[in-house]
Amino acid sequence: MSERPAPITVRDTRTEDFPGIIALTRAVYPMSQPWNVNQLASHLRVFPEGQLVAVVEPTNEVVGMAASLIIVWDDYQSHESWRGFTAAGMFTNHDPVHGRTLYGAEVMVHPAMQRRRIGKRLYRARRELVERLGLLRIRAGARLRGYGRYAKRLTAEEYVLGVLAGRLRDPTLSFQLREGFRVFAVVSDYLKNDPESLGYAALIEWLNPDVATPADSASRDTRFDLALYPKAPTARSTANRKGSSGS
Repeated sequence: MSERPAPITVRDTRTEDFPGIIALTRAVYPMSQPWNVNQLASHLRVFPEGQLVAVVEPTNEVVGMAASLIIVWDDYQSHESWRGFTAAGMFTNHDPVHGRTLYGAEVMVHPAMQRRRIGKRLYRARRELVERLGLLRIRAGARLRGYGRYAKRLTAEEYVLGVLAGRLRDPTLSFQLREGFRVFAVVSDYLKNDPESLGYAALIEWLNPDVATPADSASRDTRFDLALYPKAPTARSTANRKGSSGS
C-alpha cells in the first residue's frame, strides 16, 4: 500500500517562514533574484493578512506562497510594471483606507508539489480575504509564461485570445481562468528580462460577487469577453466551489 502524502496547510505567513519562502523562490525561479528578508518583513509589517504560505505538516516546509497588497487602482497606469504596482516588491504603497483592489503580487507552488491542489487553495484563501474585507476585486498581472515559444508568429494579444479559446494552453493564465479570473488587457514590459513571457502579461481580475455591479465590468475590452467561450466557469461558481483547491 502506498504511503499517504503528508497533509498541507494554508495559513498566514510568519517570520520563521522567510527562509522557506526564499528557498521556494529559488526552486520556482532559478534564474531570478529571490524574495529577500527585507521585502518579506515589509509585507508582514504593512499587510500581514495578505501574506499566505502552504506548508507540509508537521515539518512546516514551505511549498507554496501568495503575497498581496491593497491598492487604489486608479493611481496607476494600466501598463504599469510589476515593480510599480508593488513598490519594488516592498508593498509600501499598500492603501487599506482608500483601496478597493487586492493586487496579487505573487503566487507560486514548488515544482515538486504540483497537482496537490496547493495553488487552488491559495487562490481560494485570497478570495475569502477579499470577501471578508469587503473589497471589490482581485487584480493581477498573469505572466504569459508560454508566450516566448509563439512570439515569432503571434502577437501577445493573439496568444491570449488563443488561450481563451482553448486552442493554446498557458501554464499560468489557463489555470487562472479556471479559477474564475477574466482578462481585461494585455500589457508589455510587466516583468523585465523574463525570457518565457518576453515581458508580456495579461491583466486579470476576479470581481467579488457580493460587492460588484454590472458597471464594474463594463469597461473590459470585449475581445477578451469570456462569454465567447462558454466552457469557462463563472466567477461566482468558482468562488463558491467547495473542497480543496492546486496549481
